[in-house]
Amino acid sequence: MRKVRVALGEESYDIVIGYGLEQDLRAFVQGAGFSRQAMLVTDSNVGPLYGENVRAILEAGGLSVTVVTIPAGESSKSLAVAEKLYTRAIELGLDRKSPIFALGGGVVGDLAGFIAATYMRGVPFVQLPTSLLAQVDSSVGGKVAVNHALGKNLIGAFYQPKAVFMDLSMMKTLPKREIYTGLGEIIKYGIIYDAAFFAYLEQHVQDVLSLEQEAAVHMIARSCEIKAAVVSQDEKERGLRRILNFGHTMAHAIEKETGYLRYNHGEAVAIGMVGAADISARLGMIEEADVARVTSLIERLHLPTVAEGCTVDAMYKDIFHDKKTINGKVNWVLMEGIGKVTCRNDVPEDVVRAAMAARIGK
Repeated sequence: MRKVRVALGEESYDIVIGYGLEQDLRAFVQGAGFSRQAMLVTDSNVGPLYGENVRAILEAGGLSVTVVTIPAGESSKSLAVAEKLYTRAIELGLDRKSPIFALGGGVVGDLAGFIAATYMRGVPFVQLPTSLLAQVDSSVGGKVAVNHALGKNLIGAFYQPKAVFMDLSMMKTLPKREIYTGLGEIIKYGIIYDAAFFAYLEQHVQDVLSLEQEAAVHMIARSCEIKAAVVSQDEKERGLRRILNFGHTMAHAIEKETGYLRYNHGEAVAIGMVGAADISARLGMIEEADVARVTSLIERLHLPTVAEGCTVDAMYKDIFHDKKTINGKVNWVLMEGIGKVTCRNDVPEDVVRAAMAARIGK
């Protein structure tokens, strides 16, 4: 078992990573000072597998827990579903110390966190991420949100959980594609922050793909350490935290152009990372050998490097609706090498379009 501390002053919390964390979770609940009434939000995929077991653990810690199940999928990350959860919270009599637990992937965590941030102006929130992607990405750092018809995550807040518990034994039921999508974000951490970690992934591809226990704990913990280090320095994304968006500018355009259906998030980020590496090389910031290493690792970890169903014109238009675009200038996170990135808002249109064209499947 590994613990990673997210240092944010009074908002600090621990990420607990390991196998069989029932006793740790129960002990945390017993000492947290929560009101007795609690809500456990899960989805129609995860709930039948783990909902009752987690409810029993929380109730052994002294809570009275109601499980609320939402339909699985990105479409549940909406104001309409949020309103149903608000209604349920009011019906259950949740007060300002009543905890909301999120058991599931990124959709569940983002939605439940958004409810926790806004119900009664903020109630305690605990993340129990079950997907690899959620464990290394959305469950850490306090970003919570719902989608709007015109874009992802446009309605949200920064709201830190009281704790994050990652019981990796729950990953045994993950489909292969869900493992691969999480690896997309894990690769990102090596590129933006830690060349040695990137090399570790290159050297342990089979252990990484099979989620061998030691490799799984290491790569998840290291990813969380990197994200925690960045978030601790820049909680509200005013500067450094922007580096966590490496690959995401092009990825969000790909997701939008394919209706959020063809590619899941990690797959789109993988394509976007190759695109960002390509832009970096075109600007003379890195060598072609660095682009080749990024592309090779992404391919070896069973992730795509080109997108089907997109056009350059549509993707280029989409990037101006990205949250990172300020005053009409797109803030690109670009490579200075493996393990180091920087932000630039002066990338010429022709360079962006050329990189996008290279990422579109023929």
